[in-house]
Amino acid sequence: MELRDLPSVDELARGANDPLAVEAARTVLERAREEIRAGADPGDLGERLTAELRAVRAPSLRRVLNATGVIVHTNLGRAPLADEAIAQVVETARGYSNLELDLTEGTRGSRQDHVAGLLRRLTGAEAALVVNNNAAAVLLALAALGEGREVVVSRGELIEIGDGFRIPDVLARSGARLVEVGTTNRTRAKDYEKAIGPETAMLLRVHQSNFRVVGFTELPRLEEMAAIARRHGVPLVDDQGSGALLGLPDEPTARASLAAGADLVCFSGDKLLGGPQAGIVVGRADLVESLRRHPLQRALRADKLTLAALEGTLRVYLEAPERIPVLRMLAQEASTVRARAERLASLVGGTVEETVGRVGGGALPLAELPSFACAVDQALAGPLRAGAPPVIGVVRDGKLLLDCLTLGDAEVDEIAAAVNACR
Repeated sequence: MELRDLPSVDELARGANDPLAVEAARTVLERAREEIRAGADPGDLGERLTAELRAVRAPSLRRVLNATGVIVHTNLGRAPLADEAIAQVVETARGYSNLELDLTEGTRGSRQDHVAGLLRRLTGAEAALVVNNNAAAVLLALAALGEGREVVVSRGELIEIGDGFRIPDVLARSGARLVEVGTTNRTRAKDYEKAIGPETAMLLRVHQSNFRVVGFTELPRLEEMAAIARRHGVPLVDDQGSGALLGLPDEPTARASLAAGADLVCFSGDKLLGGPQAGIVVGRADLVESLRRHPLQRALRADKLTLAALEGTLRVYLEAPERIPVLRMLAQEASTVRARAERLASLVGGTVEETVGRVGGGALPLAELPSFACAVDQALAGPLRAGAPPVIGVVRDGKLLLDCLTLGDAEVDEIAAAVNACR
């Protein structure tokens, strides 16, 4: 085919009888010209137009099957929601809601009221506030309590939290001035004590959620920092990051942090808590109120669907936390995962390999979760990723590993059907 053989946009679009056909035809023809100039044959343009129209109408954000063995996978949307949380989102989204209406009094209410009581009950805090993610929660706390003043933090906690965002940069944007104490591997209580002066607004502790410093290390206990903060009349803010509400190895809970003397605790909703993306602040009522009244709070507030998902998630914690998908995956026995991998292998003619899963999302970086995967031909990685739904595995040593740690029993059948369809 040569350039002069190409149809016009109208000619190509006419047979499709589709309102989007003209724009799609332009795209198809432009690609065809590039291919012809490169010496290639563009093939059947009618088929390519149909494929282009199908792609235009397909949703970009869609469900995928996570066969990576990483439970809180940031690229795959982090925590899958519990059924109860999904149901509450659907019910809230289908019409109007009482987002900021007090149904008892018939007056304007606060969107925070829908989750604040649950958070107080689960953490023991006096008050709670929800914004759109944990970086926003930390930024708001620093802006509301530390703008124009000094915030004391250990050098070993000046972490990068992902995608290039760094705690020192967040501090700078808040208007607070950073005062570093200690060294990368050792910071003592007396380092904080010496750094406090008349311009000190708060002490900040940042949990090393996405890495660990091992060996010759030292950090003061939270109780020691709280005692120093009380003596000097400044608040202690604890950024926990991962948001575990139940006790897990090496992961503090908000309840324990508050009991140890922290005045405010910030954490994520979509990591170990197992809910939607959200930034949660719990602690002293007067400090939470300062955050609520800060002008930045409105720019960072959570929307109704986030609050619906978070409320649904928190209610599951009150009744049966084992129904939270993230917690269920963390607690499952290796024998259960192996049985799942064996069933998948029998359905697709693959082999079972022992693997190691990860928590992901910057949580429990040293934890290795015993797991098993079904190994298939590496050539299936691309076609499976392009399927409906897409299947995301791990290519390793010339094979595609479909890790069953992050798959449900029903998803095994879906993946088996996808593998066999690709073949």
